[in-house]
Amino acid sequence: MSQTVYVNEKTGVDATEATGTQEKPYATPAFALYTQPEAQVFVYKQSEEDKEKFEYVEISASALKKAKKGADGLKKKAEKQAKLEEQKKEQQATAKLAELDLSSIEEDKSLPQAKKIKLRDVQENLDTRVLVQGWIHRLRVQKGLAFITLRDGTGYLQCVLTGDLAKAKQTQELTIESTVSIKGVISKLPEGKTAPGGVELKSDFYRIIALAPSGEDAFTNRIQEGADPNLLLDQRHLALRGETLSAVMKVRAAYLAAIRRFYTEEGITEVTPPCMVQNQVEGGSTLFKLNYYGEEAYLTQSSQLYLETCLPALGDVYCIQESFRAEKSHTRRHLSEYTHIEAELVFITFDDLLNHLERLLSKTIQYVLEDPIAGPIVKQLNPGFKAPSAPFRRMEYIDALDWLNEHGIPNEDGEKFKFGDDIAEAAERKMTDTINEPILLIRFPAEIKSFYMQRCEDDPRVTESVDVLMPNVGEITGGSMRIDKYDDLVAAIKREGLDLDSYYWFTDVRKYGGSPHGGYGIGLERMLAYMLDRFTVRDCSLYPRFTGRCKP
Repeated sequence: MSQTVYVNEKTGVDATEATGTQEKPYATPAFALYTQPEAQVFVYKQSEEDKEKFEYVEISASALKKAKKGADGLKKKAEKQAKLEEQKKEQQATAKLAELDLSSIEEDKSLPQAKKIKLRDVQENLDTRVLVQGWIHRLRVQKGLAFITLRDGTGYLQCVLTGDLAKAKQTQELTIESTVSIKGVISKLPEGKTAPGGVELKSDFYRIIALAPSGEDAFTNRIQEGADPNLLLDQRHLALRGETLSAVMKVRAAYLAAIRRFYTEEGITEVTPPCMVQNQVEGGSTLFKLNYYGEEAYLTQSSQLYLETCLPALGDVYCIQESFRAEKSHTRRHLSEYTHIEAELVFITFDDLLNHLERLLSKTIQYVLEDPIAGPIVKQLNPGFKAPSAPFRRMEYIDALDWLNEHGIPNEDGEKFKFGDDIAEAAERKMTDTINEPILLIRFPAEIKSFYMQRCEDDPRVTESVDVLMPNVGEITGGSMRIDKYDDLVAAIKREGLDLDSYYWFTDVRKYGGSPHGGYGIGLERMLAYMLDRFTVRDCSLYPRFTGRCKP
């Protein structure tokens, strides 16, 4: 419904104080439509019935046409005036810069030589003249003073420019994300002032290495807070410079170091299996196909089968590789490409596997919390987070069904859970978040698990399998004991309808000296989402790949 405005040529005014109401009318219809183009205009006129009386009546068609033409004229005039004002501001800014007598900055050669450092080392170089290099993360330029928050990937440092440095023309032209080299002395901040690390650098010289664009192409126009997530993903190469996303990547690096440390302590050898394969591991529907020199091949879903072949040669082994799943799933915990931490352990029991997973998860997280860089980040992004400690709650699949039914959580068909049902993500998350502690969910039915999983001796309906569930993220690890008898594995492959001949190298592991063994896979991004309280695993991947997203 259009708004109504009133025009009174005698008492109205064409100015900002008018609102178009009967109490504060406009003076002309043209100005009324210029101010409110979609409004319904009423004008103050003499009443046709009573010549002594005046009233507001709707504007006539001819007068309306004339008013619209007048409104267009006013609009063009205002645009011309705005352009003149903008030109005037630009001229004033140019004149201001021209007044600055410092077109270049000279370094005082009498000062001590500056020591080149990374920003992570500022605390060890207090009261020392240093050279720091990086990108302008924040910038505030005012009269006779300029504050630069510098970022170099290892930390942040507030740098203060005073006197001629602050007045210089090049300082007035600085932009966010420009690359600079700054020299000066680092000192602790006075009581009551704040800055990263509680220190600041008092600059005595700096130079611009590369000036970032201003105006429409300014960094802050490319990356804006609260922007559409898809737009931010398009600009991921720039969004990575943000404090939160870069912090997540640092914790990611720390966790990879922690997991390798754990495996070294456990005497487990790292190997690097291929990513291009010709066998499925987790079901054919999620395979990415590719033409490999005229043959059909796939991107690997898991390196597990190759790891198993390494056991007789190397003993316990692990790999950290990318895995690929062609799942058209838009849940917050799915990626089409993710970093897969996988291990296979030989001459173990199912209990050994569960105990190993408890040690791995509790120790690696503890190592991250102890890291001087990653630890504080975890506390900042997820206050109150604590490393889980062994033993974890162990819950059998059949007991999980009872728990879900007792709490009124239905299966995917909206009915009570029954043996053989897959526990979908939503139900699994509800249970895990309610219990609010790590869960080793074990002994799943064979028909809902992969063909290679070992069946339990006391109940052949179920497998020696485990999913590790963490609050706020759900499953982060899946594992099992593997079938170790040749005939049993061949039968399982045939039941699955797979080409037995293409798995000859996998069945040979059992033919030439089978052994009890088991393994697991950990989704690194899910682990990070759990530790850092991220809503989606996409936040934990450098360049996330999921349905419809393969750029930049």
